[in-house]
Amino acid sequence: MWEKIILLFKIKDLRAKIIFVLGMLVIFRLIANIPIPGIDAAKLRAFFAGNQFFGLMNIFTGGGMEHLSIAMLGLGPYITATIVMQLLTMIFPKLEAIYKEEGEAGRQKFNQYSRILTVPLSIVQAYGMLAILKNQQILGSFSSYQMMVSIITITAGAMLLMWLGELISEKGIGNGVSLLIFSGIVSRTPTYLKQIFVTWDPSMIPAYIGFFACSALIIVGVVLVNEGRRNIPVSYAKRIRGRRMFGGVSTYLPMNVNPAGVIPIIFALSILLFPGMIANFLSATGNPAIASTAKSVTNFFNDPWIYGMFYFVLVVLFTYFYTAVTFDPKNVSDNLQKMGGFVPGIRPGKSTADFIRYILNRVLLIGGIFLGLIAVTPSVVQGITGVKVFAFVVGGTSLLIIVSVVLETKRQIDAQLTMRDYEKF
Repeated sequence: MWEKIILLFKIKDLRAKIIFVLGMLVIFRLIANIPIPGIDAAKLRAFFAGNQFFGLMNIFTGGGMEHLSIAMLGLGPYITATIVMQLLTMIFPKLEAIYKEEGEAGRQKFNQYSRILTVPLSIVQAYGMLAILKNQQILGSFSSYQMMVSIITITAGAMLLMWLGELISEKGIGNGVSLLIFSGIVSRTPTYLKQIFVTWDPSMIPAYIGFFACSALIIVGVVLVNEGRRNIPVSYAKRIRGRRMFGGVSTYLPMNVNPAGVIPIIFALSILLFPGMIANFLSATGNPAIASTAKSVTNFFNDPWIYGMFYFVLVVLFTYFYTAVTFDPKNVSDNLQKMGGFVPGIRPGKSTADFIRYILNRVLLIGGIFLGLIAVTPSVVQGITGVKVFAFVVGGTSLLIIVSVVLETKRQIDAQLTMRDYEKF
């Protein structure tokens, strides 16, 4: 490990890439701490501490929401735009052709559409967030002019973060969007460590030990499942061109146990918390019937067993849904057939596609159950140990993102070293 780090800083271009990435992350942290004016900081902190959904989103933005900074939306609008564009490929064949059949030029055009869609999504999300905070009396007397200026500023901040993420991907090492989210999550760790020392209670030592032991097991599980693959054997037929023979080799088609990453958890969390959030606002209305119904909905979703059950089921379902959008067994089968490849014992074409789909569904069941368990783990660990400080920082979605980004960045660094013939391990 230390030899790799030394090699990274010995190679001039890799050293420049690492310094560039670190510089971009510093800029991101500065942006995340520049607030918009006219807010009550104490009420804002209390609001995020008491709201599960916005508390999680605050961690993803590195505290940007809690400070109501110009980067309060983080990369959420850009990620949402990318997901929406991928879903639209299932509806519009021309858009699918641009994404899958036009090569690099098509992908650049598709990414440009995602960037354009990010602008209106940022405007809508900024207005919605400011309207919620205004109704909670956090913004005070916020005029229409202040609202318009704040929306423009927040939208510009979201576009700036999108640009920084793409710069990191282009000129640095690793995926820029993932690294920015990673830095936002990690940046909150010192704050939570400080809370532990401030509220230190010797009687809670066994609970802390149990909590960190559970966290270590979660990390091991995330690594094993993220690195787990189901290899499908593939052979290539021999072909003779002139006096040379091609093919005749055997390899495998790797299929990840967790191909959807953390996206299903984000989808499920958004859908599950949305009814409760709306019910909280409707419970304050003057209509007794609406207020009573909203209160019943709130109590229903506040039940930890009901909440955990729905959360788990939605994560598993969205794992299948998102994988169906991003992975098409028929295309994989067609590409294998074009290159002269086949799965031993399986006929090319439809039979191969059905076989890949069968294997994929079995693998996804394991991956979906794993994601569901990771999603509900923070509540379980919190209930067992009584430690609430790290409920969202260690375990669950945050931990899955941290470990995934570290593993992916490590793979890219290894690839860079291998390209330069410095791989000696």
